[in-house]
Parts: sequence; structure tokens; C-alpha cells
Amino acid sequence: MTKEVLLAITGMQFEMTEETGTIQTITAAEYYNKNNSRYVIYEEADEETGQKTRGRIKFREDLVEVDKSGYVNVHMLFEENKKSLTNYATPFGNILIGIDTKKITLTESNDKIQIDVDYALEANYEFLADCKINIEITERKN
Repeated sequence: MTKEVLLAITGMQFEMTEETGTIQTITAAEYYNKNNSRYVIYEEADEETGQKTRGRIKFREDLVEVDKSGYVNVHMLFEENKKSLTNYATPFGNILIGIDTKKITLTESNDKIQIDVDYALEANYEFLADCKINIEITERKN
């Protein structure tokens, strides 16, 4: 995998078995390996305000960490069959979120990495939705 990549992140929420919301980000990013983990560094802009947020995804076979800093600030930890709590800081206030990770699937080929995460989302200790994140990292061709 080259250093310059294209990153596509799709987040989906479900109520019962019906999809209720999808958010997708596609952006240029940098990919690298360090200390038995892999990283993707990217920047995204808020759709309404244009404010920038810097993102970092760290991953291994059994772990995905997503850090965002800027317009929003959060450190999300996804570990299969584990629950984590974090503070999601926005310009409108802070929200305590719980992430109960059910499954992480990592699939690789020569020029593509796909990470699928299934989890339950809580806000202030109240269940909100079952969610999925699909992270796709592909080599950027000139």
C-alpha cells in the first residue's frame, strides 16, 4: 500500500433492521505502519460550516481507534466484545457516548483495505442505535 491513499468512511444507524441514517466522507489521506499498528491521517470539513477537523484512524486486527480534533473532538475506541466510554466535544456542548463493539472485520488485498465495525451506540447511558462503520482505504492513482 502506498503512502497516498483515498479514504472512504461510511457510518450507518439502524432501528430494528431498518437503516435510519447514513453519513459518508471521502477524502485524500496518508497511510503508514508504525509499531505493529497502521494509521490513516486525514482532514474533513463540516458540511454546514466548512470548519475543519483533523482525523486519525489507528487499526490492527482486533482494534480500531478514531481520533478527531478541531471543530469536533473525540477519541473513539472500538475493541471487539468490549464497551468503551468517551466524551464527544462539539461547539454546542459535550456528550458522553458509549461504544459497545460487537464485531470488527478487516479485509485486505494489494491495493485496498476494508474495515467493518458493528457496534451499539449510547448517549448519556441511554441506548441510541445499532451502528456500522465501513472504512475503505485504497491506493490513490495519479
